[in-house]
Amino acid sequence: MSLNILVIDTATEACSVALQSEHGVISRFEVCPQEHSRKLLPMVQEVLCEADLQLTQLDVLGVGAGPGSFTGVRIAMGMVQGLSFGAGLPIVKVSTLQAMAQQCHANSGSQSVISLIDARMSEVYFGHYQLDENGLMQLQNQELVISPEALVDGPLSQASEFAGAGTGWKAYEQFSTFAPQDISVTYPDARWMLPMAKYQWQQGHTFEAAKIEPTYLRDKVTWKKLPGR
Repeated sequence: MSLNILVIDTATEACSVALQSEHGVISRFEVCPQEHSRKLLPMVQEVLCEADLQLTQLDVLGVGAGPGSFTGVRIAMGMVQGLSFGAGLPIVKVSTLQAMAQQCHANSGSQSVISLIDARMSEVYFGHYQLDENGLMQLQNQELVISPEALVDGPLSQASEFAGAGTGWKAYEQFSTFAPQDISVTYPDARWMLPMAKYQWQQGHTFEAAKIEPTYLRDKVTWKKLPGR
């Protein structure tokens, strides 16, 4: 029996939707800053229509739960909660950092990938992933929000022979001597969240709409006043 999975992600400047069914994978991806809330639902409707499926025919919903933009993560989370309530579907969470590592592996064959997303405020979101026996990129240690200096002195100095993914590599000059030359994956794509979403569902790691929470990593944000304010 084929599993019908719909995954959405708006955690970064990119907006993406992917659907896997017996007909294969149908997806949409667009880099569209500030337009996620306008683009997301039409993308969902397009892939469902192309697959000739109704929302109620899905088995599970997946969401890029972060880390990423606070607003972006909330847009996807709100959308998936609404779809879940409407159709009575369970939800699985997928890491945006892990999705980029999965795509990087598919593109280059790299079995070790470090994903970095520019977190602003002189920090990056960091995750180091290794390929497992099931062909999935799995997290080593933990995902972090960390300063470039601390990352260079810590995890990066201890890593070797890895590929890179994400916007964080080119955001800070401290990474210039560590950054892999070819960084082809800069944003997470829902298409590459499908394998992890299926795995999470098979493992029973599902959430009800009312109980799912985003992955922010940064628990506290200090806002600095502008001069004269």
